Amino acid sequence: MIRLTVSQKITAGYLLIIIFCLAAIIYALTALSRLTVYSEQLVTNEFRALGLARDFSGSMLDQERLEKQILILRDSSMVPLLDKRHEESSAIMGQLSGIPLSCRFDYVEKTFVGFDEAHKEARALLEKKNWTEAELFSRDVLALRRDRLFKVMDMFRAGQEDLMDQNLQEFTLQSSEAYRLTLILAFTGIGIAGLVATGIILKIHRSVARLTRATKAIASGSFDHPIDIDGKDEFGRLAGDFAEMARKLRELQILHLDANPLTRLPGNLTIQQELETRIASGLPFAHIYIDLDYFKAYNDRYGYHSGSDIIFRVGTLIQEVDKRCGTPEDMIGHIGGDDYVVLSTPDLAETIAAELIREFDAIVPEFYTEEDRQAGFFMEKDRYGDERRFPLLSMSIAIVSADNLRNPSAEAIGRECAKMKEHLKKLPGSNFLMDRRERR
Repeated sequence: MIRLTVSQKITAGYLLIIIFCLAAIIYALTALSRLTVYSEQLVTNEFRALGLARDFSGSMLDQERLEKQILILRDSSMVPLLDKRHEESSAIMGQLSGIPLSCRFDYVEKTFVGFDEAHKEARALLEKKNWTEAELFSRDVLALRRDRLFKVMDMFRAGQEDLMDQNLQEFTLQSSEAYRLTLILAFTGIGIAGLVATGIILKIHRSVARLTRATKAIASGSFDHPIDIDGKDEFGRLAGDFAEMARKLRELQILHLDANPLTRLPGNLTIQQELETRIASGLPFAHIYIDLDYFKAYNDRYGYHSGSDIIFRVGTLIQEVDKRCGTPEDMIGHIGGDDYVVLSTPDLAETIAAELIREFDAIVPEFYTEEDRQAGFFMEKDRYGDERRFPLLSMSIAIVSADNLRNPSAEAIGRECAKMKEHLKKLPGSNFLMDRRERR
């Protein structure tokens, strides 16, 4: 089943209107053209034929009256006028014969031929001034043929009038049908487009309502709120983006809750997830474990606030050094207290560690009073209550490369770092150590 996007549905709605309106216009123009041809045929043929038939009858009546005048007056000088009237009738008959008619006209032509022959005989008698014979021929022959011609012409006119009435009714019916079908096509397109538009509006309304509810739920912290919008249209994709945003916000919330409140660096949960991700990828990486030596003694002597300042300064220092010496993909975490971790590439681990120690040792003296700084140590009770000498803060860094372990895991890396840290804390000053043993 094809699923259309909202934009495609709107486009489809407009196309339906255009298609049906074009169909209506094309049909209307075609029907108009057909009706125009039909009306032209009516005017050119049927109406013209009816008019010529009336003119013919009038000409024949004029010819009959003129013929009677000649016979009454016995004036042969009027014969040319009679000829002219007969020529007019013949010309009209010729025009009628040249029109393509629906009614039969051949019997009218045959009747006129018979009348024309009789007219020629009558004219010959008039020209010879044989008036008595001409009167008898006009009464017994010509008048009968003229009456016959009038009758068939009247029959033709009646048939032509009936045919024209039928044609006009057909013309009216075709015009109404064309008008009706044009309206049907136009309103069908508008109706279908209206249905499509209604569906789109309802879809938009429902989707916006659901997205609004989801937005309010996410804003209130309910990141698992379901967004029940299916489909691959714009709203479906937007719902997917909302779901992805909620997932990211949930992850950010977890990261925020997991982050150390002092340094804002990711905490144990995030470090654990990142370790597992890098191990699963199979790509080599170095686990750089950073620990401050004698921090508890410093904290006991100078107080919690001073200790917090050092924790913050060291977190900032690690970020600055890694930005210069590491890669953008490095991950910096704060395990807690004075313990930090950096996940970087094996080839940069020692450079990062050396630079950290160098810069840390450079700033350590400023954390002490002039007296302790000059002495290089201070006296403080240890965890057992015995007073002993504590040197200035130093840094121990243990580096474990994951590709040196046969079965790397977060637990295995942590154990190795703990062993190395224990060894490093026995050494004076700041030191780092990278475990180079392979496949152990």
